[in-house]
Amino acid sequence: MKAKGWRDLPPGSVVLEGGSAVKFKTGSWRAFRPIWIEENCIQCLFCWIYCPDMAVEVKDGKRTEFDYDYCKGCGICALECPGRKGQKAIVMAEEGK
Repeated sequence: MKAKGWRDLPPGSVVLEGGSAVKFKTGSWRAFRPIWIEENCIQCLFCWIYCPDMAVEVKDGKRTEFDYDYCKGCGICALECPGRKGQKAIVMAEEGK
């Protein structure tokens, strides 16, 4: 099944059927991509808490990689990340670079 882009969705955020956001892989919409720097991560899970798209994956109580299929690149995870000793564990990079 081909992923839907924003032009394929109904206008005005109208929900035409029951279901979930799992059907809508919105990662292709982003202009910036979060990059996780594992050695700077203190496992606070703020990124997971604040992510509006549930694109931060957690396994066994620890964060792992991003699910880029759903990440829209909003940067909230990078903004809220305290990092270790002043070094952020999440930085935003321009998509495609």
